[in-house]
Amino acid sequence: MTTVYDVPAETLVNNAAQKLKDNQKVTPPEWALFSKTGAHKEVPPENPDWWFVRCASILRRIYIDGPVGVSRLRSFYGGRHRNGVKGIHFAKGSGSVIREALQQLEKAGFVDSNKTGRKISSSGQAFLDNASNEVMQELTRVNPSMAKY
Repeated sequence: MTTVYDVPAETLVNNAAQKLKDNQKVTPPEWALFSKTGAHKEVPPENPDWWFVRCASILRRIYIDGPVGVSRLRSFYGGRHRNGVKGIHFAKGSGSVIREALQQLEKAGFVDSNKTGRKISSSGQAFLDNASNEVMQELTRVNPSMAKY
């Protein structure tokens, strides 16, 4: 069976985001239209479906990294903070966005919470593995030499 490790991350995240959008278990909050994804960003995201992409990306990150908390995910989604004439420093991503996404994924049954952090549930793992399988089938359809992988 194809897993998350076998397919390109970008195509997997986009496929999973589309499935989350169609599934309607994850919905963007009202404030998602106006919020930035971190202090280091200057404007909100341009993609109207950015919430679903972020939820799919968080789900993939939890699948790969095991039990993780909000702080580690904030570090992953951070970036370079421009300080005008001062030097550039690292800034963490938005904790509110990550917390809300984790709560929705938990409510949908894709993520379990315990003392050490949040980890992927069996239904979340099956969801991502099925999405990975679809991506791999599409890749082998376009490039038949990929079938050996």
